[in-house]
Amino acid sequence: MNRATSPVALTVTLCLAQILGMAGFATFPALLPGFIGEWGLSNTDAGWINGMFFAGYLGAVPVLSSLTDRVPARRVYFLCMALSGAASLLFALMAEGFWSALGLRTAAGIGLAGTYMPGLKLLSDHLEGHRRHIPYYTSSFSIGVALSYVLAGEVAAGLDWRWAFGLSALGPGLAVALISLALPRKDPKPHAAPETSLLDFRPVLRCRPAMGYVFAYTIHNFELFAMRSWIVAYLVFAQGLQPDGGAGWNATAIAAAVSLVGMPASVIGNEVAERIGRHRFITWVMLISAVFAAVIGFAASWPFWLIVVLVFAYGTAITADSGTITTGVIMAAPEGYRGATMAVHSCIGFMGSFAGPLAFGVALDLTGGGASVASWGASFAFIGAVVLLGPLLLAYGRGRGG
Repeated sequence: MNRATSPVALTVTLCLAQILGMAGFATFPALLPGFIGEWGLSNTDAGWINGMFFAGYLGAVPVLSSLTDRVPARRVYFLCMALSGAASLLFALMAEGFWSALGLRTAAGIGLAGTYMPGLKLLSDHLEGHRRHIPYYTSSFSIGVALSYVLAGEVAAGLDWRWAFGLSALGPGLAVALISLALPRKDPKPHAAPETSLLDFRPVLRCRPAMGYVFAYTIHNFELFAMRSWIVAYLVFAQGLQPDGGAGWNATAIAAAVSLVGMPASVIGNEVAERIGRHRFITWVMLISAVFAAVIGFAASWPFWLIVVLVFAYGTAITADSGTITTGVIMAAPEGYRGATMAVHSCIGFMGSFAGPLAFGVALDLTGGGASVASWGASFAFIGAVVLLGPLLLAYGRGRGG
C-alpha cells in the first residue's frame, strides 16, 4: 500500500487491524457452556472470568491511552498487540481451570486496552479534522467480536478449545504486520503536550459534555457485554426447550451474526444522530433496548426462529448508539487531552463491561442458576433496568456540547 495513504485507506487499514487483533476476544464466552461443564464452574465463576477480561482492560487503559498524548500511539499499539497474542497462546497451552483462566483473560484485557482506544487515537491523529471515520472504527469492534465467535465455534467443533485459542493468537501478529506496511512512517505533528502529569485527569473530569457521554458509555457497555458474554449460553438453554432441540441452529454462529449487525447499526445510528441530535438519539435507543431486555429472557420457550429474530433486534438496538457516543466524547474532549479523554472514556466505560457479565452471572445464580425461563427472564430484565439509568446520566452534559 502506498505510504501516502488516503483517509479511506487509513480507516480501512485500522479497522482491519482491529478486527484481526480481536481474534481471541470472544473465545471464552463462545465456548462458555463447555468450560462450565469441563471445569465445574458456577455461573458466578464464569461471570468472574468474563468480567476480569474487562477489569484488565479498565485497569490498564488509563495509563496506556493517556500515554498516547506523550509518545507515538503506534508504540503502545504494537506492544499491546503482542500481549494479546501471547495471552491467547498461553491460554491454549496452560489454562487448566478457574484461576489460570482468570489470569490469562485479564492479560488479554490489558492487551485490548493498549489497542482499541490507542488505535482510534492513531487514526484520529492521522486524520485530524475528520470525524466520520470514528463510527466505522468503533463499529469494526462488532465485526471483530463476530469473527472471534465464528473462529472459536468452528475450530473448537473441528478440533478442540485449545486449538481455538491457539489459532486466535495469530490475529494480533497479522494486525502488526498490516499496520507496519500500511501506516505512514512519519507520525503526524503532535499536539501541545498536556500541562498535567500522566494520570491527572482533572481537565477531563471537569468537562461536563465529555463526561455525559462517558457515563452513557458505561451503561451501554454494561448491557452490551452482559449480552455478548451470555448470549451463547442463553441460546443453548433456549434450544433445550425446543421440541426438536433447536435442530439446524448453531448458537455461536447466531451470536457472531448478531455481533455483525453492530457495524451497520452503529454507522447508520451515527448518521441519524448527526441529523436529530446525539442526546435525543442515544436516549431513544437506550429506552428501546431496555424494552427488548425486559422481554428476551422470558421468551426462551418461544419458537426458536422467533427467539433468533428477537436476539437480532436486541443486538441492533444495543449497538445503534455505540458510534455516536464515542464520536461525541472525542468531539467534546478538552484541547490537548484527546488521549486522556479516551482513557477516561474507556476506563469508566469499561467498568460497565466488567460489571455487566458478572452481574448477569450473579443474577442467574440468585434466581435459580439459569435452570428456568424465569431465571433468564429476571436476569435480562435486571440488565434492562440498569439501562434506564443511561439517559439520566447522559443528561449530565446536555446543553454544553451534545
